[in-house]
Amino acid sequence: MARYLVTGVAGFIGAAVAKALLAAGNDVVGLDNLTTGFRENVPAGVDFHEGHCHDAAVYGTLIPAVHYDAIFHIAGQSSGEISFDDPTYDLRTNTESTLHLLQFALKTGCKRFVYASTMSVYGVQPNEAITEEASTFPMSFYGVGKLASEHYLRLYEQYGISSTALRLFNVYGPGQNMTNLRQGMVSIFMAMMHNDGHVHVKGSPNRYRDFVYIDDVVTAFLACLTRPQSGGHVINVGGSGRMQVGDLVDALCSLSSKPVTVEYSGCTAGDIHGIFADISAAAKYLAYEPSVTLREGLQRMYQWYCAQ
Repeated sequence: MARYLVTGVAGFIGAAVAKALLAAGNDVVGLDNLTTGFRENVPAGVDFHEGHCHDAAVYGTLIPAVHYDAIFHIAGQSSGEISFDDPTYDLRTNTESTLHLLQFALKTGCKRFVYASTMSVYGVQPNEAITEEASTFPMSFYGVGKLASEHYLRLYEQYGISSTALRLFNVYGPGQNMTNLRQGMVSIFMAMMHNDGHVHVKGSPNRYRDFVYIDDVVTAFLACLTRPQSGGHVINVGGSGRMQVGDLVDALCSLSSKPVTVEYSGCTAGDIHGIFADISAAAKYLAYEPSVTLREGLQRMYQWYCAQ
């Protein structure tokens, strides 16, 4: 039986990863400050600790100084738009937290570190599938902090900590926070459609993204444990390929039994026109292949949401 530390365990992705680790018969210790996550999201069986990942005291008092087979650092403020509200907090939760965890890994002898990075590190890119070798010029404080964390992972490789940074594209699916209308394109539009019968899209319908279902994201995280060759790499995790925002909205509206109006107006700070992933590195290092189509994923998510 292996023991894993999962940060952000009360959040969307962290809870899903922890649940999968438990289902495989492992011990899971979880850390979350419950700022955006919910205590009821923490899977049964997790040894849960409440605290901030950027608080150095957490590691001396709340988490037992025992051996962990890997650390999954998933916690953090995860909205480009929100990062403009308080850049200092964004830096602490997304970058300082990573440094504390890397130091904790070094202290406790943990040699494997898996990090939830983001496609936001790329910034403005040409209209083509983006590889991990593309330039990085983030347009939000959130993207800057995530990119800095990737560099800290690279530096700690020299101390024997093998790390993988998964650059997640637009993750969606059951379990997502449907009350936060500033984080998660699919969840925002779906909540508006279901609750108000009206979807307000900030920006052009011609923008494009790459949407990846939560089950495929969990598969990528767990593959980092079984594919040691993934260590020392940053890896894109995408799903749908190039999908225009207008087409996403149309697909969502088709799920509703009631009429839905759509408005395109305004813009979002730090937003880019479009980006989608080349996932050949994920296939090479993680044997990763998305298994859930966008239409199927949206149907599953909407059924889950309506049942809440």
